[in-house]
Amino acid sequence: MSFTAHLIYFSPTGTTKKITTSIAKGLGAKRVVDYDTTLPGSSVETDLNDGVAIIGIPVYAGRVPELCLQRMQTITAKGLPCVLVALYGNREYEDALVELRDFATGQGFKVVAAGAFIGEHSYSTHERPIAEGRPDAKDLLLAVQFGQQVATKIEDGNFDTPEIAGNVPYKDRVQFGGVAPETDRDRCTLCGKCAESCPTGVITVTEKVATETDHCIMCCACVKACDVDARPFNHPRIKERRAMLLANCSQPKAPEVFI
Repeated sequence: MSFTAHLIYFSPTGTTKKITTSIAKGLGAKRVVDYDTTLPGSSVETDLNDGVAIIGIPVYAGRVPELCLQRMQTITAKGLPCVLVALYGNREYEDALVELRDFATGQGFKVVAAGAFIGEHSYSTHERPIAEGRPDAKDLLLAVQFGQQVATKIEDGNFDTPEIAGNVPYKDRVQFGGVAPETDRDRCTLCGKCAESCPTGVITVTEKVATETDHCIMCCACVKACDVDARPFNHPRIKERRAMLLANCSQPKAPEVFI
């Protein structure tokens, strides 16, 4: 299709970006523009008026992270068709897609499709895997096929908003903060990758690594970014949550799409 695909995403560990990119491939857009809102200072003020937008977010406890909404609120449109993507860790996406629908509509986008895809859970480890390696090759292929379906819908001149699973009012938002990954000083090389990957900018690297735990969103970007496994996340609260996920959410789920 001869249009521009605008990829608007918040993707601390890169999984949401993978899915939005695959959907854009399926759309067949001649041009792809990325609006990566993950890191501090990454917000961009723009009013989109051509092409199709793909808005992707990770799901945190069944909701859209507040930080996503804050970073994306400077991107507006005037009736631009958009595709919504919620990336969740094999538990449930609950009200995230309908919350994202309402946000996108308020920003001036016209929602024409939505999808809930699976990504490796932020609490997953090699020893305690939760949707490890997702999205995998099959997920990415399904995302491409979803993009092709959306392209057909748009080519047919159908811009209706589909019914999307979720509840309004949304479930109560879980408050994050006070808990964060720690640093294993025996392993740490002070490379700074943890600080560079942190969406909230709460990690400082000097002669040691310091984390301002009150503003950590527990995305585990720093854990995944560390090449020497020096950012373990083994707080009792997280260990308990990880055990629950292993016990109840180990059966692989498939993406759900709404067109």
